[in-house]
Amino acid sequence: MAISRVSICVLALFLFISSPRFISAEEAAEEVAKAPESVLTLDHSNFHDTIKKHDFIVVEFYAPWCGHCKSLAPEYEKAASLLSSHDPKIVLAKVDANEESNKALATEFEVQGFPTLKIVRNGGKDIQEYKGPREAEGIVEYLKKQVGPASAEIKSAEDASTLISDKKVFVVGVFPKFSGEEFENFMSLAEKLRSDYDFGHTLDAKLLPRGGAVSGPTVRLLKPFDELFVDSQNFEVAALEKFLDESTVPIVTLFNKDPNNHPYVIKFFNSPNAKAMLFLNFSVELADGIKSKFQEVAKDQKGKGVSFLMGDLEASEGAFQYFGLKQEQVPLIIVQNSDGSKYLKANLEADQIAPWIKEYMEGNAKPFKKSEPIPEVNNEPVKVVVADSLQDVVFTSGKNVLLEFYAPWCGHCQKLAPILEEVALEFQSDPDVIIAKLDATANDFPTDQFDVKGYPTVYFKSSAGIVVQYDGGRTKEDFVDYIKKHKDTTVVPVESAEPVADSEEHGDELKDEL
Repeated sequence: MAISRVSICVLALFLFISSPRFISAEEAAEEVAKAPESVLTLDHSNFHDTIKKHDFIVVEFYAPWCGHCKSLAPEYEKAASLLSSHDPKIVLAKVDANEESNKALATEFEVQGFPTLKIVRNGGKDIQEYKGPREAEGIVEYLKKQVGPASAEIKSAEDASTLISDKKVFVVGVFPKFSGEEFENFMSLAEKLRSDYDFGHTLDAKLLPRGGAVSGPTVRLLKPFDELFVDSQNFEVAALEKFLDESTVPIVTLFNKDPNNHPYVIKFFNSPNAKAMLFLNFSVELADGIKSKFQEVAKDQKGKGVSFLMGDLEASEGAFQYFGLKQEQVPLIIVQNSDGSKYLKANLEADQIAPWIKEYMEGNAKPFKKSEPIPEVNNEPVKVVVADSLQDVVFTSGKNVLLEFYAPWCGHCQKLAPILEEVALEFQSDPDVIIAKLDATANDFPTDQFDVKGYPTVYFKSSAGIVVQYDGGRTKEDFVDYIKKHKDTTVVPVESAEPVADSEEHGDELKDEL
């Protein structure tokens, strides 16, 4: 199941802002400059030839303007240096996917944001997403496991103790002999999902730290939450995948500053379910009662299309920023549906959790909308629109509105700003035209009407109510000509001017803050 764009945004902000290790772009550049490069630089001219020469190579697709790529660079370079003498060989490479001539490579490898890392095996025959850490030591440890056997044999209790952690999911196949269809299916699954889980296989279930003896081939999933272990004896590959997928999601996902919990946070956001998130200060006296009641409600709602998460206030700055929440509202529950609609219960008490979740499940909860305050003074040429004024300014004003969706950090938006100001001045004497902008990182907007995949995205709404995405050129003359031609139109414009300049993607860019 592909992760949704709204989930990418929240997920990235969860994990990135809570991360204890982040350096500035300037610091990253300084660190990279200190040492010779161990990372191979590839482009369209040498990419496929290089890939064919290696059994195992990791490729980073990056963009020069991406701050998180710059932060990853010294860690990636250090990891490449540490792995340079490893046997078997582990090669780290990079591709500037923002370079026009390399964009076909980015498309081929389904790159949707920066940085994206891919593990390429067997001369390019097998490609997997890199799902490991983003700091040097973690990269090294993760890749050493990836280049070894997909499943490790457990011959003794010492082997089990070394391989199996009480903080991570571990998948063990227990067999009477290492042959047969069940064993082959298990090893095939291990190879396919080695980026997601750690695998082992054994002839003796008694060597494992949890669970008793088994009768016949068995897959035992050991996990650090809920029932701690669960078994399955269905060895069809699709059934095994489903078993792992369903059994590795906690009833309540815990989010705090412990990086061991981050894989479960990723699975939480990768779920198609609605997402109910409780935020509170874990250290306050009343926290245990609220957490216990939330856990009870989550158990009652299991299998009903809602996933549950508890977040510690200390670690949740990113989520609060994304949702537009305030610390004085905790304890709070916010539910987000797959369409981006949200529902909020602030300053709740333990005995209010079950009734409010019931109210939400029955469709009686009131939607919550993130909005900046409506400006008291809005007399600049380009008008400021927020979520709470979108209806009045754009939809019911009876005006022709050119609306830019932007992000404060977006370089393309910053370049467009003075151009839009010139356009606004051009129409200053026309009462039927409004040039406006909305900070899409701080305000909700109807995604069924505005398909904003990158910044800046510009829409035009005619006075007759026709709403279309502007796909013309980005000079003052382009915008002015377009508005003059299409103002008051009652039909959807079909032609456009020059191709739009590059925009900076938001969901995918934020994804890479992981």
